[in-house]
Amino acid sequence: MPWLGRDEDKDDDGVWAVTCLVVRKGYRGRGLTYPLARAAVDFARERGARSLEAYPMPAEAGKQITWGEAHVGVRQVFEEAGFTEVSHPTLRRVVMRIDVADHRQGSDQGEGPTPGRV
Repeated sequence: MPWLGRDEDKDDDGVWAVTCLVVRKGYRGRGLTYPLARAAVDFARERGARSLEAYPMPAEAGKQITWGEAHVGVRQVFEEAGFTEVSHPTLRRVVMRIDVADHRQGSDQGEGPTPGRV
């Protein structure tokens, strides 16, 4: 589904993907996915990726997302890490992408949200 309506090369090994963000039980709800997403960008850039994609859920204000659903991350987490939407192939997924070669460590990405914010 992430390639629906797109014409980029699916086999481009310079494009990496974040498919899951895992926070250990007992530490969830503290905003830890924000630094994880930023670290994924740095990790990919330092190892030669050109771009990094994620396939998060668009979170609706006021609606609770269960842990089983949020393992792919939520849109806001990737937006705050510098990703932009490429497509919205389904109601429950967006495709987001960042060109990591353009992303500089220590840029104006902030320190993330207050704990507990998703």
